[in-house]
Amino acid sequence: MSYPLKDFSIIIKKKKLDMKTLKPFQLDFSKCLAELEEYKNLLLQEELTEQDDILPFFKKREHLSAFIASYVPGISRFDRLKHEFTLFGDFRADLVVGDSSSHNYCFIEFEDGKGDSVFSKTERSNSMWSTRFERGFSQIIDWFWKIDDMKNTSQSRSVFGSENIEFFGMLIIGREHFLSPLEKERLRWRLNKVVIDSRKIICITFDQLAIDIDDRLAFYPLVFDSEIVTN
Repeated sequence: MSYPLKDFSIIIKKKKLDMKTLKPFQLDFSKCLAELEEYKNLLLQEELTEQDDILPFFKKREHLSAFIASYVPGISRFDRLKHEFTLFGDFRADLVVGDSSSHNYCFIEFEDGKGDSVFSKTERSNSMWSTRFERGFSQIIDWFWKIDDMKNTSQSRSVFGSENIEFFGMLIIGREHFLSPLEKERLRWRLNKVVIDSRKIICITFDQLAIDIDDRLAFYPLVFDSEIVTN
């Protein structure tokens, strides 16, 4: 399709603007705690859909969204945030959270929390990894490729504040009550053992996310109280 010169310049300008959408953010732990309680209530549903339940919920709760990146050791400020982040015009991540000082970024993919989200039942003795799981996992691999392909460029610097960043991927999918003990072990093994370009892709269920965030939020106030006393 051809465009008049004026219209084409508008398209290019819009694409550049789309790349610069990681906005500054300040995490409020009290709001994060409140949003965590709302998340626990959401988990009372047996199944969760990506489009109707998950994405709308997290878009409205930025503090809880930002704290998901607590899985990344290099992220402590949680001061960059964007839902539905377009990655160099080619791919889109459901959520990106970063630390503008350490230049560590977490790219997050949400999928459904249904009975067949992680594994598909077959006639075999063992279930198979679901199409949805493999698709989400493959999307993150594509993000890794694109980020690596664009490293040391001015575009990377304009988006992330640095030509070289540390990046991590998360796939949040499925519910614990749909998984057998063996399936939970398979998911845990994949989380701990599978490495892409020397990087692990964190694969957890929506239930495990709530448990982990609950534990970490209980720890963070202790850290800040200790710093206040010391100073």
